[in-house]
Amino acid sequence: MTPALPRIRHRGSRPGHVELWSGKPPRFPPQELLARDVVRLAFYLPYDHLDIASGVRRAVESYVRAVGQGPSTINHAYINDDEGGPLSEERWDSIHYLLRPERPFRFIEELSEPTVHRLVKRGHLAQLIFDGGFGSTNGYQLWYRARLPSRTPPPNLVSTLTATLPTEYLQTHGPTKVRELALEMASQLRFATGHVGLALQLYWPLRSRDEAFRAELLRYPGIDLRPAWLFEHRMGTRVDGIHWLNFLGQPVLGQPGGAEALRARLHSPGTTVHPLDEERVVIALGEHPEAGDLSTGQTLPAYRELAQVLEPWLEPLDLSDTTTLDQPPTYSSLRLTQDEAKRWWRRFLD
Repeated sequence: MTPALPRIRHRGSRPGHVELWSGKPPRFPPQELLARDVVRLAFYLPYDHLDIASGVRRAVESYVRAVGQGPSTINHAYINDDEGGPLSEERWDSIHYLLRPERPFRFIEELSEPTVHRLVKRGHLAQLIFDGGFGSTNGYQLWYRARLPSRTPPPNLVSTLTATLPTEYLQTHGPTKVRELALEMASQLRFATGHVGLALQLYWPLRSRDEAFRAELLRYPGIDLRPAWLFEHRMGTRVDGIHWLNFLGQPVLGQPGGAEALRARLHSPGTTVHPLDEERVVIALGEHPEAGDLSTGQTLPAYRELAQVLEPWLEPLDLSDTTTLDQPPTYSSLRLTQDEAKRWWRRFLD
């Protein structure tokens, strides 16, 4: 049974909401869900679309099978940069066409200059987003983004596959079903690293006045805030922090010495190192994800132990700011101060 988890919900008006003049007294802007807690699955794939499309298709099918297709889960998809649409039979045909492992070219250098310019401006070769429809905040989403296939890809550029489940799914179905879904998806993917754990799903950037919500987030070290940084496609072969389930493939797994070396250095009760095959493992920190709570001394020692073992290979903090001219520097869509960002990033290391 999964223990009680903190319920993270943040409601308010969307930033930039404008009430058009109608001749009537002004109304308060509608209160919407701006952020929520989810279970997040993420895989970083240092390969081009041609090399991974078939596996991505099977992983997508695994996710859809697990959550079901319908108005309360997923019933809508964006394909590349279109305006999105319901998951009709015709739209599924287009999705399957996108996820085919064939292309009339191998590298973008083979294409005409205008086509290359268009693809570089777009920033990806293929993109697929499943969700509950425009404006949906139900916690279900799958997002695949294939990097541009260049003969000399930019450093650290990867293809990514991420998916989310509402924490209610975890509470209803239990951690075993979530783990089974993660392992089924991982078995189809050529990942360098990946994870499953609690995370924040941010639908709109926070505002400077949201101090109380930021403080609440920073209480819980087990809730991943990295999605608010939006730099996943630059992950390379770094490890994106510490989570409930931690997937390591090559070349990352070889850097700390492989599965046996990791197993010898991890002693926390409940931590397991399970081989998926000869070159990939999943490190599980207990039977279920934990949020922790710094205000009550729940610092998640198993997470801290793994962080210290993997510290040389952890993703570095990118302090690209989101400052506006009339305010002090802030970082990420959470608008953290530099000190807050550094403290959260190193919460398992200091």
